[in-house]
Amino acid sequence: MTLDVTLRPLEAADSAKVRDWRNQEDVRRWMYSDHIIPPDEHDRWFAGALIDPRRRYWIITLEGRDVGLANLADISREHRRCAWAYYLADGSVRGRGLGAFVEYWVIEQVFGPQGLTKLCCEVLADNEPVWKLHEAFGFEREGLFRNHIYKDGQAVDVIALALMPEAWEKVRPASRERLAARGFPV
Repeated sequence: MTLDVTLRPLEAADSAKVRDWRNQEDVRRWMYSDHIIPPDEHDRWFAGALIDPRRRYWIITLEGRDVGLANLADISREHRRCAWAYYLADGSVRGRGLGAFVEYWVIEQVFGPQGLTKLCCEVLADNEPVWKLHEAFGFEREGLFRNHIYKDGQAVDVIALALMPEAWEKVRPASRERLAARGFPV
């Protein structure tokens, strides 16, 4: 049985939901900024998210329920690269392979329709499950930003990773096979 998973473009009606998600403790803790986002700050960010050509956002849906957000940022057509991130706001869907599917889908978008040749991301060093997931998809470490951000008054290291199409092509078949075996539509 194939799971019903889609990533649909962010739309104006998603604003309140995205703010609620982003303010959840288990989402905020992995972000650079982890304060509670007030409505006015969120409204400014959201308005820009809908029109900025250097960003793309998608709502992750599973079996008809909105469960998270994925995005591309710093899209540079000139340099053929971008950065990306995602989060699963619904804790009940974590640990079921959905994050791996989102990673696969985003990579396919970046190297396919977007026509880019480098996908970057930054992960808090203590978020080992996420940087290990990226590495399983062919991402390689390009740097360690020591004491890069402060959380709860403590300096935190950040791992910089990047994926090139050549590395993706090496792991793509095995990635497809793993996801298909779990019922994801690859």
